[in-house]
Amino acid sequence: MSKKNKEVSKSGKDRPSNASKAGATIDADTRIRLYRTMYECRVLEQRAYDLFMQNLVKGTSHLALGQEAVASGFGTAMRPDDYTFCTYRGHNHTYVRGVSMASILGELMGRECGLLRGKGGSMHLTSVEHGAMGSYAIIGAHLPVAAGAAWSAQYRGTEQVSVCFFGDGTTNIGAFHEALNFAVIWNLPVIFVCENNLYMEYTAIKDVTAVENPAADRAEAYGLESIVIDGNDVDVVYETAINVFAKAREGGGPSLIEAKTYRHGGHSRADPGKYRPDEELQAWLDRDPIPMYRERLIDLGIEESQLNEIESQCDAEIESATEEARNSPSPPIDIALIDVWADGGASWRN
Repeated sequence: MSKKNKEVSKSGKDRPSNASKAGATIDADTRIRLYRTMYECRVLEQRAYDLFMQNLVKGTSHLALGQEAVASGFGTAMRPDDYTFCTYRGHNHTYVRGVSMASILGELMGRECGLLRGKGGSMHLTSVEHGAMGSYAIIGAHLPVAAGAAWSAQYRGTEQVSVCFFGDGTTNIGAFHEALNFAVIWNLPVIFVCENNLYMEYTAIKDVTAVENPAADRAEAYGLESIVIDGNDVDVVYETAINVFAKAREGGGPSLIEAKTYRHGGHSRADPGKYRPDEELQAWLDRDPIPMYRERLIDLGIEESQLNEIESQCDAEIESATEEARNSPSPPIDIALIDVWADGGASWRN
């Protein structure tokens, strides 16, 4: 969907139109998978919030409640050997690559069963085995790295695609422009996905950016198509992902997607998010991607009992994962200096 096809709400908020034809080519099994994945992401993030409020998640955490359609749509479209690069708001992006709920919750809680044995925490989830190549806490740092991974895939002729997720604030960082420039120059198989939830940390992106669409409106400067999509419509996200993956694998080069979405909470658990207008928040809550898609599936003839069963299974899964993480011990002190440098140890200090 091009930027010319957007609607502007009465409140002045930019929203892409929710095209009724979205998902016309998606089969029922894929739709069910998309719904299940979104629901799993939701219960995982909600449980992370609950554990944080119980003081079981140390440090802070950045949740993607409300943004599940982006991770689910792209995750479902990926090949197992594709690469994911994401930000500190990366729990869902890591989970959709096949990482277990228990290992993610365990990592957030600093437990032995954690994905990184409790040493990385919420902002550094990584699983090379699953193609989840890291969550990056430095704004924009992962865009050139994602381009580098794509360059490696191009050199090896594997048809792997590197997918890089980032927030709207990243579009004003130099690394964004540098990565786009070289991705185009070298025709790399990389997809840049801006999850534009309208706010950086506490500041509206529109207040500090000269263009209306912070990612898409810069695409043409690098010879790329300007693409804005409804990031709360998982059908739109999935179909867009399928198209840009095919382009990248066929040697068509990079793509830049701006997915309009909205985080239900603040920037982090330390942020109540009170700077957002009440009417804006409510308008986006009314477009919650999960109940919106649930209603669509029922309209398309999928039995509500089937969706109820999926939800019950996911609810049971998160309970089991929580207990596994709770019962896992803290990591032993003797691993403190393991995996801190390229040789696996701390000898570089000497």
